[in-house]
Amino acid sequence: MSPPAVPEPFYWISSPCGLVLRCRPLDDIAPHLFTTRDALLSSTEGWWRLGDAVGAERVATLDQVHGRDVVAVAPGAAPPSGRPKADALVSSDPSVAIAVRAADCVPLLLADRRTGAVAAVHAGWRGTAAGVAAAAVEALQCGLGVKPRDLVAAIGPTIGACCYEVGRDVADAFAAAGHAPHLRERWFVGRDPGPGIRDPEELRLDLVAANRDQLVLAGVPEAQIHACGLCTAMHLDVLTSYRAEKEKAGRIAAAIRCREYNPA
Repeated sequence: MSPPAVPEPFYWISSPCGLVLRCRPLDDIAPHLFTTRDALLSSTEGWWRLGDAVGAERVATLDQVHGRDVVAVAPGAAPPSGRPKADALVSSDPSVAIAVRAADCVPLLLADRRTGAVAAVHAGWRGTAAGVAAAAVEALQCGLGVKPRDLVAAIGPTIGACCYEVGRDVADAFAAAGHAPHLRERWFVGRDPGPGIRDPEELRLDLVAANRDQLVLAGVPEAQIHACGLCTAMHLDVLTSYRAEKEKAGRIAAAIRCREYNPA
């Protein structure tokens, strides 16, 4: 497998779960990774290897439902039974890695430079419309004392606006969720997502721009938000894409572990 070129500050590296992508600004804060097709996430061994790659005793995951609910993982707390229905995890437990799965949706990792708290977010178009990235920031702030200005974010591989044609119903959902018109004009590229649209095929959604803007509005400095720029549908030899592969698509994972947590 020959990995595609990525911009600084991202880089490829081998790990116990195969080839993975990492982000240098997160390296000093928290062990983390974005997997590729190498990771066999359909098996228990695949998840064990992922946990090993970030130095975790176990991996907490979710039953992802394309919403904005957030689950917290804390030291000493009993692990959730099964997979909670939510789309974001926040953690202050160094023994546990938190992970989300994606096959076109945005996999987003957050880490706090001051306290060490971390978050993992799954943001498809529905979750993005619902503001799940901002919900994760709020959970870190309210539950773990994080200041948004101290957060560093990494956006992993997701379907790009180059390949993500959407219908008018998607634009309508963002409008109904209350996102400002000038932001929707940035997120829906190619055509103005207003009442005059008649050709849904010409409307493309930029999930990276939408999540980046929502993080900025939540207080995360734009200079501390990093996107790898890889379109999942354009790199099927390395990544997975539901849009391109349908039911045959596997999943990649974004995982992160709190190295230490200092609430002071």
